[in-house]
Amino acid sequence: MIKLSGKVVIKTIDGRHGPFNVGRLLTEIGEFSAKRGIEEFDPGTYAGEFAISRIYPANYIAGGRSIVEVRADIDAIALIDVDTRPVPSEPEPPIEAADAEPEAVGAPADEDDAALFSPAGLWPLPQAPFKLDPTVDRSLLRRQATRLKELGFQFNPVGRSWTQPEKAVA
Repeated sequence: MIKLSGKVVIKTIDGRHGPFNVGRLLTEIGEFSAKRGIEEFDPGTYAGEFAISRIYPANYIAGGRSIVEVRADIDAIALIDVDTRPVPSEPEPPIEAADAEPEAVGAPADEDDAALFSPAGLWPLPQAPFKLDPTVDRSLLRRQATRLKELGFQFNPVGRSWTQPEKAVA
């Protein structure tokens, strides 16, 4: 394993199996493509030190062409600077409180969430900051991160932890 200083530029791509992150790792010894180790991050630029476990050639076919790239697997990241610029989204229409019953709406989602987070031992979801298990299947990790964002959890890239925002007191 080697440690390199630099920055990674992450973007999210919609693939045939759903959205996933790809990154360009820019270091003093060269530029690498990255897919592993950045699954939880939001699109943006992150500077810091990167622990690289493996550097290898990888290829894929896109648009009728064969593309060969040098890829790096990132095991750990110690961030020093974060520059995320979220893509603006269209505002969602407000939900009327009288239209939905909380018990009826939440029950199926709770069963799905329990099935999604139970293998990692995170169900019920903790109130304190917590980390997802990066050793699980990448598609499962992507689904967990997407669901946490839907539930309002926020990802803290410095500690690679998830926190639930404080609920407003009425």
